[in-house]
Amino acid sequence: MVDGSKVARQEAGRRRAGSAHRRGLPSVGVAGVGALGRHHARVVRDLDGVACAGVFDTDGDRGRAVGDELDIRVMSSLADLLEVSDAVVVAVPTTSHEAVAIEAIRAGVHVFVEKPMAPGLAAADRMIAEAARRGVVLQVGHVERFNPALVAARPYLDRPLFVESHRLAPFTPRSLDVAVVLDLMIHDVDLLCSLVGRPVTEMAAAGVPVLTRHVDIANARLAFEGGAVANLTASRVSVNRVRKLRVWQRSGYLSLDLAAGRGEFYRLREGVSVLDGPGLPAGVPSLAGLASVVERIPVTGDGTEPLVAEVASFRDAIAGLAPPPVTGEDGRRALELSLAIEQQIEDHVTHTRSASA
Repeated sequence: MVDGSKVARQEAGRRRAGSAHRRGLPSVGVAGVGALGRHHARVVRDLDGVACAGVFDTDGDRGRAVGDELDIRVMSSLADLLEVSDAVVVAVPTTSHEAVAIEAIRAGVHVFVEKPMAPGLAAADRMIAEAARRGVVLQVGHVERFNPALVAARPYLDRPLFVESHRLAPFTPRSLDVAVVLDLMIHDVDLLCSLVGRPVTEMAAAGVPVLTRHVDIANARLAFEGGAVANLTASRVSVNRVRKLRVWQRSGYLSLDLAAGRGEFYRLREGVSVLDGPGLPAGVPSLAGLASVVERIPVTGDGTEPLVAEVASFRDAIAGLAPPPVTGEDGRRALELSLAIEQQIEDHVTHTRSASA
């Protein structure tokens, strides 16, 4: 028996997409509607300035479920989706990123590919080269660039000298095909590269598998040309969720809670020189009195959902209004450094196992 209400919802979704497309809006499809792709589909459906072309998933039941839930057209194949799309969000498993992205690029379709952009550097290079050859946009999904706390903090960022990040999460049966470095730490690797903007000169990393055959908790210490240093910790076997970024620089100290979308920036008050000598200046008898020389500036985001801002930036890029904020080259850089961290950790794990045998 046909569900009349479901058919009506699907028809309404097709009418919305058709109306938007007739108004000259670019059509955007979503390939892969798992845990993250489903949210991409929701955002594309609701985003001003684009028409949602539809979704496709190799798991037909999942694709139909998401299509029914969001009132979005479900395509029977990737080729069918690309035929009606000007651009596509690739949110399939990482191992399939290259195949899906290359097929889209060769069809002349702009591509937004989730992080990590590819399972290896050779695949990333092929994607970048093909996009350049075909003249289409290739944007990589590093959503923390669009975190409202980080966006609000940008006016205070000035040549970071020491960066510390903690990205901890409880265990979930998701993205277990990759180690925690490519699953979680890569977010902070990308942020770090964009904040410091200099090559890495030294690296030390360690980690251990806990619940999976891959590394589940990892730490990396990176030194950059010019003297900046960073300490990154990522875990997917923690009790509580933590997403914090701390930045020390000559102009002050920035502490951001990326999960909450807010933070603080601390700096010396205007007219106060750098503290020097064995004691504090007159009138500051103890650390409790530092408020008289240190200014605290609240950093609060505007509440924009990062994924919405990210997909909106892709919309603007395919419309030629702005360059993609996270290019294929940016995605490759984060991937290269993350793979190097992962390899050093794997070497450490192998050495530890051999020593304890």
